[in-house]
Amino acid sequence: MDTAPAINYEDFAKLDLRVATITQAEAHPNADRLLKLQIDLGDHQPRQICAGIRQHYNAEDLVGKQIIVVANLEPRTIRGEVSNGMLLAASVLDGDELKDIVLLTPSAVTPVGSPVG
Repeated sequence: MDTAPAINYEDFAKLDLRVATITQAEAHPNADRLLKLQIDLGDHQPRQICAGIRQHYNAEDLVGKQIIVVANLEPRTIRGEVSNGMLLAASVLDGDELKDIVLLTPSAVTPVGSPVG
């Protein structure tokens, strides 16, 4: 697998990676591959993200799970739903074929909003 072009440290440092807990999860009403997740980032305001993991995870199994998110990604509307962040996941490939998606999670329960670096 080829790696992406190199970036400088200053570009990497712009990412705000944080620990979040999924508080609600449901199928996206307008997309077969997306789940709509409500997450807690510790800022006293729920945040919604849309993630293309529906074929690999059951929504009800994700509630309470901690994940790593890009917290400072500009919001965008995906098939009629606002996504305010992006979760991090590894794509498990068999050649060029996607076999699985593995969510990146802390190895121990971690306070929501904790920075990842």
